[in-house]
Amino acid sequence: MERRQLLLFLLILGTAFWGVSYSVTKMAIGHYSLNIFLFYRFLLAVMVLSIVFWKYVKDINREAIKTGFILAVPMFLGIQLQTTALKYTDASQCSFIAGLTVIIIPMLKLAIYRTNTPLKIWIAALTALTGLFIIAITDKFTINIGDLFTISGAFAFAVYLISVEKHSAAKNLLYSIVPMFAFCALFTFCIALTDSQAVWFPKNDTFWLGAVYCALFSTAFMYTVSNITQRYLSAERVAVIYLFEPVFGAIGAFFILGENLSWRLLLGGTLIFSATIISEVNFKSKKLKMLIRKN
Repeated sequence: MERRQLLLFLLILGTAFWGVSYSVTKMAIGHYSLNIFLFYRFLLAVMVLSIVFWKYVKDINREAIKTGFILAVPMFLGIQLQTTALKYTDASQCSFIAGLTVIIIPMLKLAIYRTNTPLKIWIAALTALTGLFIIAITDKFTINIGDLFTISGAFAFAVYLISVEKHSAAKNLLYSIVPMFAFCALFTFCIALTDSQAVWFPKNDTFWLGAVYCALFSTAFMYTVSNITQRYLSAERVAVIYLFEPVFGAIGAFFILGENLSWRLLLGGTLIFSATIISEVNFKSKKLKMLIRKN
């Protein structure tokens, strides 16, 4: 198996871990402080990755720390906002709306770099927004606060992926992975200190199992593979692979939390997923034209 194919497989596996983590996080946090949970999640990830990438950790320099900080800010905001969203909305709904990242990325690139945006991107954006409207807007034409947190988190993740793409082209990000998660742990620790009712050592096995799962699989594994993969794939293509995440998220929510998959969620989710496919398909591809002719 070639390196590119292996990384794609590992990235899809990571989206499975990530999708299930919505349900695991919602179940683990319960009535506990989400910042305490995120602090342990990041801290455990730092400990594990410091061992795995020790040869990079021992050679960390000021530039690697600076890059780690730059990447940590949007990633922390994305995880913080979408974890907060789980207190107000279903895990399956949160995972589907989070998929908007794939549409947000080209839109941000248009705004920042003034790049020409193909017609298919505008069609994809309109399709995704229609899906979001079906999922998030209630009969009274109001939107759940949890959905607003999720959308804000999607913007933060888009900024994170664009930043990773930019920095990975010029340097080896393996030196910045541990500093990045260390800054995230520091951010959540500082916020947790402001919560006077936070329980620092919950006597709940589900809390700790959830923290370990998220630290190892949806944080250390997923973001490390993502950062490495972006040396070979664009932010847009990585984000498209992320769209496997809501599928696994919906499955996880159904089996772990017993959430019902409503027609609104399924229809809206299908539109969002379709939008990502539209945004990535090369309609001028010779292979695609030949395939259409055969059918």
